Amino acid sequence: MAELILKNIYKRYDVQKNKMFQKKKQNDFAVKDVSYACKDGEFIGILGPSGCGKSTTLRMVAGLETITAGEMYIGDVCINNLQPKDRNIGLAFEDYALYPPLTVYENLAFNMRAKKKKEEEIKKAIEYVAPLMKIDDLLDMKPSALSGGQKQRVNIARAIVRRPGLLLLDEPLSHLDGKMRQQLRQEIKRMHYEIKCTTIIVTHDQLEAMSLADRIIIMKEGEIQQIGTPLEVYDDPANEFVAGFIGEPPMNLLTSVIQKQEDKYMFTFEGSDLWVEVPKRYNKIVKDKMKVILGVRPVDVLIARGKALSTPVPVAVYENLGDERRISVRVGEMLLSMTTPEDVYYEAGQKVQLVFHEERTHLFDPDTGNRIRV
Repeated sequence: MAELILKNIYKRYDVQKNKMFQKKKQNDFAVKDVSYACKDGEFIGILGPSGCGKSTTLRMVAGLETITAGEMYIGDVCINNLQPKDRNIGLAFEDYALYPPLTVYENLAFNMRAKKKKEEEIKKAIEYVAPLMKIDDLLDMKPSALSGGQKQRVNIARAIVRRPGLLLLDEPLSHLDGKMRQQLRQEIKRMHYEIKCTTIIVTHDQLEAMSLADRIIIMKEGEIQQIGTPLEVYDDPANEFVAGFIGEPPMNLLTSVIQKQEDKYMFTFEGSDLWVEVPKRYNKIVKDKMKVILGVRPVDVLIARGKALSTPVPVAVYENLGDERRISVRVGEMLLSMTTPEDVYYEAGQKVQLVFHEERTHLFDPDTGNRIRV
């Protein structure tokens, strides 16, 4: 196992010359001031949209990209200038990159043979890894005879057969269909517990990160937005971006102007008659005519059965997904979504009254996007 530490890592490309800039310029970094520590045996997920710098960060850890500034350590050793072969890292890309003329066994043995390992040692390593990734019945087959899921199992097995201190997975499930992704997620999680290897997975799929990782690093435009456990980033988002990126369906984020009515504050929404009472826990930080972004997850929006502290609004969309129902109402130019496991049905245009789970609402600054803390 290995502890990985990144200290103030920057990466900048010169697109014209394919070289790094010599002088810093504002907003031209692919990765900006990234710092975090990955503990021995920890499973870290790096999550973010395309182009956010997550794969670039992983490639710098692997030694496939040079670092513009900052320091990177595996244990006590600075690896900034170490060759990839000297870092004791296993790497599996989204593309399988298997050698077509070789059997699965030969693909797994290739790197170990290149390092002059004894055949007995290679055989022992493959006999350990193959059942772990459920490919022991594929060892005599060639890649052309394998399915996509089987190829990815072989790809990951090839990365771990050398028992690396650090395993890096770059979007390993992106080419697979939904059911196969779910199955392989379970296999990766089980494999991680079996070999107790420090693992980092890069993904744009928040479900993958939430289900696999012990902690998640959420990135946007090269910068870290939040680091936390899946529950922390879901329940306690640091800013509007994290709130909207984590969760399926995503959090409702509604622009609201707070209006004071007698001794109460109300959320009001442009172009809508809907008003909702502001939870009393916000009374110390809100004021009349204050503009905020109200965040509330669909599971925390309920349709009131009795008296509700909101005005009725018409249903815009009703979806029955079998295990849950999704109902959306239009709030001005915005849609407010809610989900419920209850077996209910609503016609489009039918008016409903809403109630929010007060303790699970969030307020964000519309100018900075940062969370407004109570």
